[in-house]
Amino acid sequence: MPLGLAAVKFWTRKKFKGCDALKRKINPTRVPIEEKESYRSLENLRQSTALFGQPQRCIHVGDREIDIYELFCLAQELQTNFLVRTCVDRLAGDGSHTIANEMDEVRVKGVHRITVRDQNGKAQHATLELRYRRITVLPPIGKQRRYPALELTVIHALERGVPAGSKRIEWKLITNLPVASRKQAVEKLDWYALRWKIEVFHKILKSGCKAEESQLRTADRLANLISVFCVVSWRIFWLTMLHRAAPYQPVEIALTSPEIQRLDQLVKDTVKSLNAKPLTRYIIKLAQLGGYMARANDPPPGNTVIWRGLRRLIDIQLGFELAKNCG
Repeated sequence: MPLGLAAVKFWTRKKFKGCDALKRKINPTRVPIEEKESYRSLENLRQSTALFGQPQRCIHVGDREIDIYELFCLAQELQTNFLVRTCVDRLAGDGSHTIANEMDEVRVKGVHRITVRDQNGKAQHATLELRYRRITVLPPIGKQRRYPALELTVIHALERGVPAGSKRIEWKLITNLPVASRKQAVEKLDWYALRWKIEVFHKILKSGCKAEESQLRTADRLANLISVFCVVSWRIFWLTMLHRAAPYQPVEIALTSPEIQRLDQLVKDTVKSLNAKPLTRYIIKLAQLGGYMARANDPPPGNTVIWRGLRRLIDIQLGFELAKNCG
C-alpha cells in the first residue's frame, strides 16, 4: 500500500551543465559526493529516516541510480537498511578481486518461479536461479581513506535458459540485510519488485495530473503546484490499491460524504458493484465515471480510470456547490 511520501527533492540539471564533458577529464569516483547530482539521494535517505523515527524498521529500496557507496555508508551510520539493484562491480575482500569474481564461485542455492508479461502483455513463466553471499565490499580506490569497508549481502537472480523473443531476466541486488536462506533471498526479490510502484506514481503525476504541461513562469510556483500534484497523485494511487488490499475498510476512509452522495446520484450499480464490499463498490462507481465498464469479468479498475473519474467527480462536486451557494 502506498502510504504517502517521506521525502521529495526539487532540482534542476542546469546547475550540473557540462558534467558529461567533465567526466572525460576527471574520474567521477574521486569527486566528493557533495558536489554530485546524486547527493540528493543521500539527502532523501536522511530525511525519510528521520521522519519515521525508527531507522531499524526502514528499508530503502532503489534502482541502479542510487547504487552509491556513500549512500551505503550513510545507511550504516543511521542504522537503517537498504536494498539496491547494483550496476557497479566493486572491489571486494582483500582488494585483489571484485564482487563479480567472488559471486562466480557461488553455487546456485535455490530457484524461484515467477510470472512475467512480454511486450504484448502475454503471461510467461520464468525460473530464476538464486545465488547469494555475504561479502566484504571496499570503497572506490580514491575514497578508501574517507569511507570504511562494509559487510554486505549480494544476491544474484538469473533466468534459467535464454527465453525466445524477450530479454533474459538478471537482477543483481546488494543490501546490508542478512540473507541466509532461499526464503530470505526470495523475500528481498519481492521487496525490490515493489520499487516499480514509484514508476506508477510518476506516471500518475505526469500523465494524470499533467505536471509537465503546466506553464507557470517561476520555479517557486512550479514547486508549489507539483507539491499539490504529489498529494493528488498519491491519493489516486492509494485509492486504486486500497480496495484491492483492504476491501473490508469503511468507504469513509477513502471518500468524503459529499463524494459518496454524488456517486450515488450519478452512477447506477452494476452486478459487479452490487456484490462487492462497500469500499470496492464506491471505487468501482468512481472508476465508472472515468470510463470503467464494470463488467463481471473485468479486472479491478486501474489508475487511469480512477484519475479520470476523480477529476470528473471533483468538477461535478464543484458545480454542485456553486449551484447551491449561488442559487
